[in-house]
Amino acid sequence: MMQLITPDHYGEFVDELAEMHRLRYRVFKQRLEWDVQVSGGMEVDAFDVLRPVHLLHRSTDGRIQGCVRLLPSTGPTMLRDTFPTLLDGQPTPRSDKVWESSRFALDLPPDAPKASSGLAAATYELFAGMVEFGLSIRLTEIVTVTDARMERILRRAGWPLRPIGKARPLGNTTAIAGYLEVSTDALERIRQAGHISGPVLWAPVIRAAA
Repeated sequence: MMQLITPDHYGEFVDELAEMHRLRYRVFKQRLEWDVQVSGGMEVDAFDVLRPVHLLHRSTDGRIQGCVRLLPSTGPTMLRDTFPTLLDGQPTPRSDKVWESSRFALDLPPDAPKASSGLAAATYELFAGMVEFGLSIRLTEIVTVTDARMERILRRAGWPLRPIGKARPLGNTTAIAGYLEVSTDALERIRQAGHISGPVLWAPVIRAAA
């Protein structure tokens, strides 16, 4: 189950957002050992106060097991303000047709359902949710900073990253910035690869976000 939380509805989902930050702590601090800001068993950074849109993935028992954060590129972004070296001198993305995704995280049990290419079904559902949201507000691309592992996952899922610059060492990982296509074609590729028969976001939720 996918859940989209827009800033005007934060107050209705306080517990879900807290659980999301605990998920991010488990993934980014404990598992990946990234140099991230933590407080009280939660991972929180300066971009969380900019009123982003959050996409959450729930398991069948209601547990939040995945998330991604989305911010317009017309304001502060991680690429512009934290990782500008990954631009390799290219212009900083800044358009009302482009949003930035960050903090993509999944914490799945070993027996989580799989789709094609050995990827978890939840991975495809989060990708599809990102594209569906992007289409609902007429985006053309999503820009992101990711690591080499996630770049391979995106390629296997049929949603390849279009790099902006070269991959570079960043902390204990190798990072790269790039664009992800937002189109009905991209959505169809993800749905086919992930064996998804229809929208993962409910139409009323998308209309409210738009």
